[in-house]
Amino acid sequence: MTRHILQNFVGGRWEEPLGADVLDVVDPATEAVVAQFRAGTVDDVDRAVTAAVAAHPEWAGWTLAQRLDRIHAWADAIAAHAAELAELECREMGKPVGIGRSFIDAAVAGLRAAADQALTYPFSESLTGPGGERNDVVRRPLGATAVITPWNFPVVMVLGALGPLLAAGNTVVVKPSERAPISAVRLVELAASSGLPAGVLNLVLGDGRTGAALAEHRDVELVHFTGSVAAGRAVGRAAGHRLRRCVLELGGKDPVVIDAGVDPVATAQAVAFGAFVNTGQICTSMERIYVHERIADEFVDALVAAAQTFTVGDGLEPSTVLGPLVDERQREIVRRHVEDAVEKGATVRTGGAAPERPGYFYPATVLTGVDDTMLVMTEETFGPIAPVVVVPSFEEGLTRAAASRYGLAATVYTDDPEHIAAAAQLPAAIVWVNQWQGRGPAVPYEPARDSGMGANGAHAAFDAATRPAVVHVAAGR
Repeated sequence: MTRHILQNFVGGRWEEPLGADVLDVVDPATEAVVAQFRAGTVDDVDRAVTAAVAAHPEWAGWTLAQRLDRIHAWADAIAAHAAELAELECREMGKPVGIGRSFIDAAVAGLRAAADQALTYPFSESLTGPGGERNDVVRRPLGATAVITPWNFPVVMVLGALGPLLAAGNTVVVKPSERAPISAVRLVELAASSGLPAGVLNLVLGDGRTGAALAEHRDVELVHFTGSVAAGRAVGRAAGHRLRRCVLELGGKDPVVIDAGVDPVATAQAVAFGAFVNTGQICTSMERIYVHERIADEFVDALVAAAQTFTVGDGLEPSTVLGPLVDERQREIVRRHVEDAVEKGATVRTGGAAPERPGYFYPATVLTGVDDTMLVMTEETFGPIAPVVVVPSFEEGLTRAAASRYGLAATVYTDDPEHIAAAAQLPAAIVWVNQWQGRGPAVPYEPARDSGMGANGAHAAFDAATRPAVVHVAAGR
């Protein structure tokens, strides 16, 4: 594969970052360098934000129909290049191309739907008070905003944040993860060729230092950050210091609670997908599994059998179901969690050891006999590990599921209406019942606890992307 030399995109032009440090992007399946770029500096960030600030008045002055037209043209271009983008994602972070393509297709549909939420959003409304006074409320775009995205879904995360921000009239500086920036660069190329005006969408490359400079910039009105809890805390501190907004979607340690009355084999197959797809590198991956003792044996046997169908390999190979982890650093976290569990008494039912081959591979792994003293049950693993706890009742499963510092999502499998009602009390942004994933574009959510802050989705995303102002007109005027 050709080695890409990546650049920033600022004010409609490609330019070399100013930093002295050269960063490599490594194909996690082959360990070959597939791209290089210089790390962006504070000056690079300042140039990008300045371009976004300069472009904002014209973009915000366009009609909503004009902005949506350009966003949909960009969506058309992404859809036409979805296969190419899936291959780029595979090479930069390992996701199998078939799986990557399905996520990209869904992200394009999500971009369109999120932007179109603007058609029903009350950007302006007039409210009449009890004494006949009038309050004209106008929700205006914030200005220049920042989107800092992680490496596990390079395309999906960019598109998921940008729809409401751009549709509302904001301009954006995107900073992708240094571990997987190639597809984000291509997205920006497609935006420029689709007629998005210069300065509306900018891109800066770099590592955490670049991201910090962007989050701390005086002219950034909102930071939309997806990533680790530690980095999210730093973004939150920077936003708080500047009295600016932030939307944070951070880590998860998502539980699954499985009731006695469900089909153990079908449920195990669903849980295997939720635990292992994208090599477990999803913030809503199933990372804690609580199964009722009445079906536990059959469930675990079926989960082991399902795990063994997740064949490890290069994501460009059609037979591959489980690609590599993004890099050796991430594989070491997974290895450490499994070894810690085994040392404390857990049993490896399948997997549990990295294969002897190039690439950062780790097999789909099922652990039993786990408890809450183990890292694999308390810290985010972000790998293809399914730790199973047998519980005597559904109620205990819910209690154990709720006992976490995270609150991103949870999944429950049950046919009992009372248990479904009880599951709704789990402290999570999203509770899925009898299906993992699934949420319409018109549905808002907000992470709880250490999983973040700031509502997302539907009109809530436009609330974050706009600032309401009111003109109060006295009665009789």
